[in-house]
Amino acid sequence: MPLNVLFLCTGNSARSILAEALLNRLGAGRFKALSAGSMPKGAVNPHALHLLASLGYDVSAYRSKPWEEFAAPHGPDLNFVFTVCDNAAGEVCPIWPGQPMSAHWGIPDPAAVEGTDAEIGLAFAEAYRQLKNRIEAFVNLPLSTLDAVALKRRIDEIGAADSLQGA
Repeated sequence: MPLNVLFLCTGNSARSILAEALLNRLGAGRFKALSAGSMPKGAVNPHALHLLASLGYDVSAYRSKPWEEFAAPHGPDLNFVFTVCDNAAGEVCPIWPGQPMSAHWGIPDPAAVEGTDAEIGLAFAEAYRQLKNRIEAFVNLPLSTLDAVALKRRIDEIGAADSLQGA
């Protein structure tokens, strides 16, 4: 049975969508990635969809959705919840089914970048790169051999990795 991982961001239009796509690809059936927002935009950012499509992802099913979908009693039991934006990290989250382990993996918001299409595209590519590095580290953790304290420490370290490198 795959482990359920929820990626949260305020708008659920860019970073959390990129993370959902990445984990579903890199997790190869070991993980089921989901994404949501505290105040969803209602549409996925077109730059996020363009980037994912250019990398061979099927983007037809991605949508911006509220986190209440996953906090409901009939929602999936969650194993992990990762916030990928600073706003969502500071918000009071619902009680999640399954008592998941959580961590903050803050990524600068590419949707906030203004400029040419090339500059915006670079911001999305950088967000994708940072998320990919973190998700690759996460899927390679020896989950079956780590106790809860060690696992929590490792997922927190993953979240700090790019920021420590000045990325």
